[in-house]
This record gives sequence, C-alpha cells and structure tokens, in this order.
Amino acid sequence: MWRFSGNQMKRWRTKANISREQLAAASNYSPDTIKSMEQGVRMPTPRVLDVADELCCAEGLLSAAKEYLSREKFPPRAQEFMEREREAIGLWWYETMLVPGLLQSEAYARALIESRYPPLDEETVEKRIAARIERQAILTDRKPPVALSFVVHEAALRGPFVDVDQLRRLQQVSGLRNVDVQVLPFERATSDAHLGPMVLLEDRGHERFAFTEGPFASELSADPEVVSRVTGRLSMIRAQALSPAETARFIERMVDRHD
Repeated sequence: MWRFSGNQMKRWRTKANISREQLAAASNYSPDTIKSMEQGVRMPTPRVLDVADELCCAEGLLSAAKEYLSREKFPPRAQEFMEREREAIGLWWYETMLVPGLLQSEAYARALIESRYPPLDEETVEKRIAARIERQAILTDRKPPVALSFVVHEAALRGPFVDVDQLRRLQQVSGLRNVDVQVLPFERATSDAHLGPMVLLEDRGHERFAFTEGPFASELSADPEVVSRVTGRLSMIRAQALSPAETARFIERMVDRHD
C-alpha cells in the first residue's frame, strides 16, 4: 500500500506539473526524501500526502491513503522481508546485538519497541508487538514445518532487556524439531561476526534471498553474488558457534544464574 501511495503521489505531481523540489519545499522535506517516497523506499507521511493532495488538486484522493497506511503492521523497510518470510521453506538467521524477532518473548519485544527513538504512539506500539508475536507462528504452525536455524551472538544475550523469561523462551524454541539455536560466544567471534545481522531465506521455488539490516537502511536481495556472500558468512559463523547441545547447556547456566 505504501508503495502504491508513493507511485500515485508521483503520478499526480507529474500530471499537475509540480516539481519534486516544489513538493519538498511545501512539505518541509528534502527532494531526496520525496524521491524515496515516490520510489517506494520510504512510506509517505500523512503530511506529505496532504500537501501533495492540495498542490496537485487531487481532491482528497491522495490524502485518503493515510487511513490505509496507518494499518501497516511493520515498518516500511521491513515490509518486503516479512512477505518473503511468510512464504519461506527455509530460514537461516544471525543476530549480533538483539534476540531474533522470531525468538523474542512478548516482554522483550515490548521493551525494544517501546524504547524506539523517535518514540512511537501507543497504537503503533501495540500493532508492532502483536505483529511480531503473530510472525512466530512460522515456528510451529506451518505444514510441512519450516527449517529454521538461528545463531545469536553472546552479546545479544547479555543485553539489558534479556531476562529469565526470554532465556526460557529460547530453551522452549530450541526444543522444536525444526529449529536449531546456536550461541556464538565472545571468544569464538571473528571479525566477520561483527559486521552486522543477516538472514538467508529460501522460498517455495527454491530461490534464495539475502536480507541485511543496519540502523538506517535494510536490503533484501536475490542477486546471486550477494546471496553467495551471505551464505558463506553464515556458514562460517555457524561453524564457529556452539553446537545446539552446547548452546542448550550455555543457556541453562544463564538461567541458573538469573534464578
């Protein structure tokens, strides 16, 4: 929906002979930000839709998109990844500083989402939490089961929001037959392990997609070169990590210390 809205904004702007610079100045955004909204990289904001509607004499047709955009469960940059995740038959995930979303307890997810900056409104917070928990159905509800492999850097388990309930959630999930959970201890982590989180997805057509995420940008790519590079890094990190059995004992010791 947000991509369609951006495309429509561009069409109306072009039809009205309004330049991108004019719309940017009127809505107090940079021309590059307007461009990213029109190209579907960013979600159009309510303000820019209202300004574009007035400038382009769209008679409410652009402003009407605000109602539909407010229903989106996920941030714009994560939308395509979530679509691919729902269709995946295999998923390999490495996280450096956070527990992967599919393994988060509700309390942990809430703590992360509520601490976002700039702050989110209460309705958006609740939608994001519900959507994150809903995604976790991939762990148990798909037939045939999805093959899932997670490697979590020890730093993620030492984070301020990780409590005993989150650790027990990891224990619970790692007991599923289709799920492997591994911890990468501090002392085993090489330089490649500090380059950031990454996910590899395989769909029903056996096409693979690599997802990498940074603080301000994310990328989902089917480029064979990118997929190959991510596959290689994931394989190396999995080899360095504790085995699933060793990980179970590692987490058990953390639980005992919390108790």
